[in-house]
Order: sequence, then C-alpha cells, then structure tokens
Amino acid sequence: MQQTIQVDKTDSRQNHFNLQTTIGKYRWTICGLIFFATTINYLDRQVISLLKSVLSEQLHWNDADYADIEIAFKFFYAFGMLGAGHIIDKLGSKIGYAVSTGLWSVAAVCHAFASSVFGFAVVRSFLGLTESGNFPAAIKATAEWFPKKERALATGIFNSGSNLGAIIAPLTVPFIAVAWGWRWAFILTGILGFIWLILWMIFYNVPAKEKRLTVDEFNYIHSDKDEKAVEEVKGARISWAKLLSYRQTWAFAIGKFLTDPVWWFYLFWLPDFLESQYHLTMTQIAVPVAVVYMLSTIGSVGGGWLPLAMIRRGAPVFRARKISMLIFAFLVVPILFAQVAGNVNMWLAVFIIGLAAAAHQAWSANIFTTVSDMFPKSATASVTGIGGMFGGVGGILLSLLVQKNMFVYYRSIGQINTAYYIMFAICAGAYLLAWVIMQILVPKMKPLDL
Repeated sequence: MQQTIQVDKTDSRQNHFNLQTTIGKYRWTICGLIFFATTINYLDRQVISLLKSVLSEQLHWNDADYADIEIAFKFFYAFGMLGAGHIIDKLGSKIGYAVSTGLWSVAAVCHAFASSVFGFAVVRSFLGLTESGNFPAAIKATAEWFPKKERALATGIFNSGSNLGAIIAPLTVPFIAVAWGWRWAFILTGILGFIWLILWMIFYNVPAKEKRLTVDEFNYIHSDKDEKAVEEVKGARISWAKLLSYRQTWAFAIGKFLTDPVWWFYLFWLPDFLESQYHLTMTQIAVPVAVVYMLSTIGSVGGGWLPLAMIRRGAPVFRARKISMLIFAFLVVPILFAQVAGNVNMWLAVFIIGLAAAAHQAWSANIFTTVSDMFPKSATASVTGIGGMFGGVGGILLSLLVQKNMFVYYRSIGQINTAYYIMFAICAGAYLLAWVIMQILVPKMKPLDL
C-alpha cells in the first residue's frame, strides 16, 4: 500500500522566503531534471531547421518538401499529445516521462540514417509522436511537486529549457555538420537523452515515495487549501469526453491552438528568414538565432516570476495569471514591425523577434499553469495533451494553408519578404485573440471537482 504523509495545513500567505530556510529545496532538483529534459527535447527537434540548406543541397529538397517534413512532425506530435496525456496519467510521471524520452532519443539518432524526403518524413513522424510526451509529463510532475503559487515559476524555469536547447543548437549543430557531416549532428544530440534518462530514474519519484524529501517540504508542496493533501491514485482515468465537456478544457485548447503555431514558426523558419533576408550562411546564422532564444529564456523565467510577485502581494491566483498573460500578449505586437526595423539594421529585427519569442515563452509558462490551476492532478497530463493536440493542429493548418503554398509562391517570384511580413502579422494578433477567447470562456479559473 502506498505510504502517505499527513499534511499539516499552513497559511498560504506565509512568506515564501522565510519558508525556504526550513522546508528544503528538493522540488527544485525535480524542476532541474524537467528543465534538462525540455532542453534536449528542443535541441533534437531543431537540428533539422539548422541543416535545411545543407539537406536541400545534398538531397535536392525545395520549400514544399521541407514543409511536408515539418507537417509530418507536427501531425504526429499533435495527435501523439492526445494519447500521451492519458498514457502518462495512467503510468505516472516517472515511467511515462522515461518511456517518452527514451523513444524520442532513438528517433533523433535515426535521422542520421535517412536519405530521402520520405525517409525524413518517417523519422520526423516518429520523433513527433515520442516527443509529445514531454509537456504532459512535465506539467504533471510540476503539479505533483509544487504548490499553485510556485507552479508558474517552476513551469517558466523548466520551459526555458526549450530556449536553452534552441541556443545550443545553432552554436553546435552547424559546426558539427561542417566538421563531421550532417549525420553526426543528429547522432550526438540524440545520445544526450539516454544520459538524462539515467539521472531521471535515480532522482525522481512522487513526493510520497521520495526518501530525500523532508516532511516540512512535503507539507509545503501540499499547502493549497483547495487541493487534496495526499497523492492522487496512479492509474485514475478521466475520459476525454468528460474533459471536453468543460469550458476550462476548451479555453486551454483554443489558447494553444492560436499561439503554439507561432512558436513552431520561429523554430522551423527563423534560420531561413535570416538566410533569405540577410544572406547569412549556415554558421553565420548561429549568433542571431542564439540571441533570439537567449531573450526567450529571460521571458520564460520572467513569465513565471510576474504572477508569483502579484500573488505575494495578495492578488488571487486567477487574476495574477490573467493580467500577466494580457501583458505578454501585448509584448508580441511589435513583431509586426520587425522587417521594417530590419531594413535599417538586422539586429533590430533580431531584437524584436527575440522580444516576441520571450513574450511567447512567458505566455506559455502561464497558459500551461492554468491547467493545474483548474484541474486536479489526476487530469493534468490528459488536459495538457488535449491542448497540445490543438496546438499541433494549429501548426499543421498554418503550415498547409500559409507557409507551404505562400512561401513557395513568393519565393518563386522573388518576394519572400512579403511572405514573412504576412506571417509576422499573424504572430502579432494571435495572443490577444487567444486571451479574449479564454477570458470569455473562463472569466475565473475556478478549480473543478471531477
């Protein structure tokens, strides 16, 4: 029988900094593990965008071929998220995360053995399917290990791993490809997941079973008065039909549907934008891309810090979350002028895109946290999976309806800058539209009793 620890309820208004000296900090070790998993996740998925020009030259791809490969990844990632959430809720965060990471690392290495558009589409599909477990597992583990007031900060920290992965990729992948060939870029990045897997199995467990965790820290983790004090039963399942009957699920799903495609656009097309607009080579792209994702890292952590600061000053959780998300939505709007500024100086465009990417990551830290604000821990991975699926579908539709046809057409007539202007306009308005719809569906993030 699973051992549980009885919780001594504490005043949720108790000063956070005073608590740190007495309750322990093992939960931040868990946050660190999730951070590095997310880093590897994004490093593996971004390799192909940095090798686009090399692969196009050696394997004779065009923009439509690249878009097809990107769509294959997004399709399996999207629908993999739906299943991954249920599987992780059933298996638990430890085993579910381990299985996902092990399989996506295999998929990453397998890219080295592909030699055609079809071959890359197959391995990218496998990568998308297996990488889909990262965020459902990460959000579930965060809900298990952090009280609500710290979850946005913890989510912002681990989500900044996506930025670190995106920073490491341009600073390493092009140079590996030049020195040893493009196949080794996939092999060496893929191996990192197996190293992380060993550390995860050693250091992770649910709080009730973790011997390194003090009773005081356990009590602090479970100090939310509107949540159960004992661990949720592993294997408990709530049907998709039931989850989809709640407006809260649709608010999260629509928010992801409208904003996730913007992040996909940065990941897959930013190197091409810099090459097309400023005629940079593969290795010259490294620093501007890294700068964009360095700024994203600041946004990710800042996005978690802002609502926490509001909560410490007495703001309700839902109000702090909504105000923060509105601020971040407005910070994306300047990307509409990125190309105009870039005509003056490339670095102005890089900074504006970096600001928008930082705002996205800040938004992402908070929209993910709305799941654990509104749903019990036994449903967080499933709801995250549903939202992730909608985000992936949004990315697929954007690629099919806009990028695949539009980019091919405008490049063929020598006006690729027009295509990018249209995309930046879409990016500028997506978050404000998402915020309004979420506000209409869920005026207050009231916890559900399922």
